[in-house]
Amino acid sequence: MQKISVLLFLAWVCFLYYAGIALFTSGFLLTRLELTNHSTCQEPPGPGSLPWGSQGEPRACWMASRFSRVVLVLIDALRFDFAQPQRSHMPGEPPVSLPFLGKLGSLQRILETQPHHARLYRSQVDPPTTTMQRLKALTTGSLPTFIDAGSNFASHAIVEDNLIKQLTSAGRRVVFMGDDTWKDLFPGAFSQAFFFPSFNVRDLHTVDNGILEHLYPTMDSGEWDVLIAHFLGVDHCGHKHGPHHPEMAKKLSQMDQVIQGLVERLENDTLLVVAGDHGMTMNGDHGGDSELEVSAALFLYSPTALFPSAPPEEPEVIPQVSLVPTLALLLGLPIPFGNTGEVMAELFSGSEDSQPHSSALAQATALHLNAQQVSRFLHTYSAATQDLQAKELHQLQNLFSKASADYQWFLQSPQGAEATLRTVIAELQQFLRGARAMCIESWARFSLVRMVGGAALLAAACFLCLLASQWTTSPGFPFRPLLLIPVAWGLAGAIVYAGLLATIGLKLDPVLLGAAAAMSSLPPFLWKAWAGWGPKRPLAMLLPFPGSVSLLMLFRLAAFFSDSFVVAEARATPFLLGSFVLLLVAQLHWEGQLLLPKLVTVPRLGSSSSAGLPRYGGAYALRLGIGLLLCTRLAGLFHRCPEETPACHSSPWLSPLASMVGGRAKNLWYGACVGALVALLAAVRLWLQRYGNLKSPEPPMLFVRWGLPLMALGTAAYWALASGADEAPPRLRALVAGASVVLPRAVAGLAVSGVVLLLWKPVTVLVKAGTGAPRTRTVLTPFSGPPTTQADLDYVVPQIYRHMQEEFRGRLERTKPQGPLTVAAYQLGSVYSAAMVTALTLLAFPLLLLHAERISLVFLLLFLQSFLLLHLLAAGIPITTPGPFTVPWQAVLAWALMATQTFYATGHQPVFPAIHWHAAFVGFPEGHDSSTWLPALLVGANTFASHLLFAVGCPLLLLWPFLCEGQGLRKTRKPPGNEAEARVRPEEEEPLMEMRLRDAPHHFSAALLQLGLKYLFVLGVQILACALAASILRRHLMVWKVFAPKFIFEALGFIVSSVGLLLGIALVMRVDGAVSSWFRQLVLAQQR
Repeated sequence: MQKISVLLFLAWVCFLYYAGIALFTSGFLLTRLELTNHSTCQEPPGPGSLPWGSQGEPRACWMASRFSRVVLVLIDALRFDFAQPQRSHMPGEPPVSLPFLGKLGSLQRILETQPHHARLYRSQVDPPTTTMQRLKALTTGSLPTFIDAGSNFASHAIVEDNLIKQLTSAGRRVVFMGDDTWKDLFPGAFSQAFFFPSFNVRDLHTVDNGILEHLYPTMDSGEWDVLIAHFLGVDHCGHKHGPHHPEMAKKLSQMDQVIQGLVERLENDTLLVVAGDHGMTMNGDHGGDSELEVSAALFLYSPTALFPSAPPEEPEVIPQVSLVPTLALLLGLPIPFGNTGEVMAELFSGSEDSQPHSSALAQATALHLNAQQVSRFLHTYSAATQDLQAKELHQLQNLFSKASADYQWFLQSPQGAEATLRTVIAELQQFLRGARAMCIESWARFSLVRMVGGAALLAAACFLCLLASQWTTSPGFPFRPLLLIPVAWGLAGAIVYAGLLATIGLKLDPVLLGAAAAMSSLPPFLWKAWAGWGPKRPLAMLLPFPGSVSLLMLFRLAAFFSDSFVVAEARATPFLLGSFVLLLVAQLHWEGQLLLPKLVTVPRLGSSSSAGLPRYGGAYALRLGIGLLLCTRLAGLFHRCPEETPACHSSPWLSPLASMVGGRAKNLWYGACVGALVALLAAVRLWLQRYGNLKSPEPPMLFVRWGLPLMALGTAAYWALASGADEAPPRLRALVAGASVVLPRAVAGLAVSGVVLLLWKPVTVLVKAGTGAPRTRTVLTPFSGPPTTQADLDYVVPQIYRHMQEEFRGRLERTKPQGPLTVAAYQLGSVYSAAMVTALTLLAFPLLLLHAERISLVFLLLFLQSFLLLHLLAAGIPITTPGPFTVPWQAVLAWALMATQTFYATGHQPVFPAIHWHAAFVGFPEGHDSSTWLPALLVGANTFASHLLFAVGCPLLLLWPFLCEGQGLRKTRKPPGNEAEARVRPEEEEPLMEMRLRDAPHHFSAALLQLGLKYLFVLGVQILACALAASILRRHLMVWKVFAPKFIFEALGFIVSSVGLLLGIALVMRVDGAVSSWFRQLVLAQQR
């Protein structure tokens, strides 16, 4: 079996999974159709004349404008309670002291002194609560779909009708300053703009200070009609420190001063709007739909009276999109075509002196225009797509027709009672709210055909992995036909599908094209597999799992169907891993498999002694198990609580050192982090030194000796700068900023250099050549003692024959004056594992830089856990020579469980608010300009670091038992320094360890393929379970909060893991090819 064929076969299996994931996702996470229609003044939203007072008025369109200017102050992540005063919950109790309470005191003073001029609302935000989606909602009045959250990295220009487009079409001068996201959403729309980079969440002041530099001069100049200022300091402070940090109080106090300065400069025809685009969690994150995230503040103020009555005791709750039609009509603009919001009728009531009849009529007029616009949108949208539910749409249209008829009748008979007008207002509000509710429900509809097809494709890929993993080790495995024929059928299926679409004139869908290719490639493989399986072999053999593995997998997969278990997975995974470890120790001890694999030597002819295997009792595995459980428990201390468990408290150790207030505690933690870094580096060097690879003069080992310490030094220096950047003296801040850019990039560059050297010279051995007697051959046997069966004799006789040949040849050579040239190669027995450990270490350092400093302790525990688990698994894996080699299912499942446990131990959760956005600025503190792929890559590497490391290191499950083969008998010896030391006695010969894999290259390749298929199967059934849970529970209350994010994270984690698995197996094959070349060069050198 050729090595490249193994990679191609695994790549084809990964493609099947990718196609299934893409097909299911296209049916589950739908995007709504964005209409390009626009509202205009020349085209009223419905039949009938324009409202009274709007004909002939300057700056009047559908309705006469009430304000000629608007100042919109958007304070990012201004949660509603940030605008509340510091008050006690119970009479007589002292007020609750929180850093963010009572800091916006100017709002409360205005509400108390000018109650008819101002209002504070609780703005209800539609999830996802990401900035770009909120800006879309605040300007278009539309509803984002769930998948739009993925666009937060790449903000594309808004094609729907929006307020900014209506303002520019009406000739209004729109001036913007702040978040540069607006530049991508509204390119060229502003008469004047001051954009500042927005994505650096560690920078609290650049954007806000830049706005303040231009805000008041722009207001005083008067060269504007709409002024928009988008402040980011509060949001960035939440991301960096959380809402309970003293820095949040400073930021809110700064915003309070901004509001005071604006109020003092407002003219009578100007409306001030202070709004938050979303809230934030207790940790300062956002993106989900928790109560704190969807609750934002909205404050309106005008020097002239706005409201006929005083504000209520409790602020009114309004949908955030209601601001869009309200501002449009107040400014005399058409309401954007796709708006689904309801006007805030209270703002059209007039001042406190207005008559009740005229106030109600003004409210009804605004609501009727709003209802006409929404009805027109529903009619146009339903004609373009079938997303809306026909029955509910018909009922809403009947309701609107009745309300519109009542309104028109009232206009023709104005002497009607006020009660009739109130009924019309209630009917119009009922229609608007019903239309919005229908849109929310309809745009969450699913394509069941695609979902079923995607799940079926995932299930078929899992079955393929299971079947092929059982088949690979058989002698007659038809590898090449099983690879070439399905690929050919897949290409043919894709071509036929594309040709069919071209014939009937339909648009080519890449997702369906990939699914067609994947589905076309499956039948020939399944048919060949069924024919090769044979009718007499029971189907039960397809389930080779031991009982413990089957029970554990069944429990884990069933947990994906419960929202409570998904939320508690961070606690359930360490429990499952610990239970599995204890079960494994007990099982190994019970079956008597706690043997340390080692080289077995058969005594030379004429000798009666035999070397037996020393049996290790249960204490050996018990020590490994206890150490593994202890590391798992310590890693669990670094936990992040999901927002659904308010009683849980997240670990404070997940926050960066810069967020700590006490200098002494910060220094102690910094010392602990550097200590963990040094311990990790020392452990890797000691391991390489123990197996002798560190003594190799090859470039990779030279890099390990000198390059890794430089990487550790650069990491420690970067941590020191990042934790104290805010405390640096002003004269050194430029130097600190420059070093914050150079150091992470230097560490990443060193890591890339080390990987290149490893790929160039992966064979890390020490070669000594000299003259002398040749070393005596050691006879390898899979049994202890003398042969007892015919099979044992068939195996040992050829080796004894070769042994005798070498003995006679050695005697003949010793009769010559000078012995033949002999070559002693050391560290060949660990050459594969040394390359893997080196590669993982080089990969771990850049990934560690993307995390908070204290996560270095988790990385140290990760390496220690992996070492203990590998030794525990190797203690019970028998080594069969010359093959086939296999890795049991227990080892693969335990490895996958540890990857999941490390994902949670590094402070992650499968929800969008828990994403570590700060990783995008490691090495790029000033942002990435217009680039989106690089920050996405950095954040993805931070999120799925555990998946990547464990997938790349998966081949260690196959290599480690061979590596442990000589443990116990292997002596620690220095490399020979002269010819005399090179004459090693037979009993001192190094065990072959991993070189035994080269005795059967076909079995070696088959074992790598089988390991890859098993790992893909374990990961594949997890993504299949998540897909089934999301589809079955698609109408569950928690589908968008729990099941959909879990599916997305599992899908992305599978993609990262599959790529890492291919890279890890490719590295092993590169080492194997280099070892083959090294042997060929050695033979040629001896022949010369």
